Amino acid sequence: MTNSQIDRRDAWTTISIFMGILCGLSAIAHFAILELNPTSLYVGALMLCPAIAALVTQKIRGRTISSLPWAWGNWRSNIQAYFIPAAYITLAYCLIWAFGLGAPLNPETITEWSDELGFPPNVPALSMFVMIGLLASVQFVKSLGSIAGEEIGWRGFLVWELRKVMPFGAVSILSGLIWAAWHYPIVIKYGGGNPVFQVACFTLMITSMSVIMTYFTFKSGSVWPAVIFHGAHNIFIQKIFTPLTVDTEGTQMWIDEYGLMIPLIVTGFAFFYWRKAKAEGF
Repeated sequence: MTNSQIDRRDAWTTISIFMGILCGLSAIAHFAILELNPTSLYVGALMLCPAIAALVTQKIRGRTISSLPWAWGNWRSNIQAYFIPAAYITLAYCLIWAFGLGAPLNPETITEWSDELGFPPNVPALSMFVMIGLLASVQFVKSLGSIAGEEIGWRGFLVWELRKVMPFGAVSILSGLIWAAWHYPIVIKYGGGNPVFQVACFTLMITSMSVIMTYFTFKSGSVWPAVIFHGAHNIFIQKIFTPLTVDTEGTQMWIDEYGLMIPLIVTGFAFFYWRKAKAEGF
């Protein structure tokens, strides 16, 4: 057996160990979320499972935890990782609003934000802009801890092991499919719509995101662009644009992570970064 074959077998062994630990830990968290209560504590526990699986796998394989890509990387990649999801989500919701697939500036949400901020109800624009600013900064930073729990596993560990046995495109797609499937129990139980349609939209979105995040991970040699990207994606969809959208007929088919618009837009971004990765030799 050649050294290359030994290295590939070693990588697949490592990936198998990681997946086995991940599945075992995640099954417990999924049970709690699906059968007990979808509390944020159980969701947070689920989000830590990839990191725990990665760290335990490192120890089992005789590697140091410090060998994971903890370094900050470079500012350019980290800044781009924040603004790319902000851009594709803003574009997606502007198209939704422009085509009447949902109406903008939900007054109920803005009233709730005014109450939460302690602002008078007669300054809705001020309430909206201040809350968006706080969500995009303070709430974003607060969310990074649990998100790091996922990304240490996915982009801090898994993609680097997959890179030893397959090219960039396959790494991006396979890691994206694993990441998507890990969410399926929650999507199916709590998605609130047609589960086949929602799983398909979610899978396309996550796999496309994986292409972009894997590109920035390899370019920077760091897990932090993926953490930042993931955090910004969640904040701009879940905390800002979806709450600001008023449902009209058919809106749920297009908005949020289980609708069609964001997957279509982010897929276009993914093709761009796939080509960049190929041009840059990833």
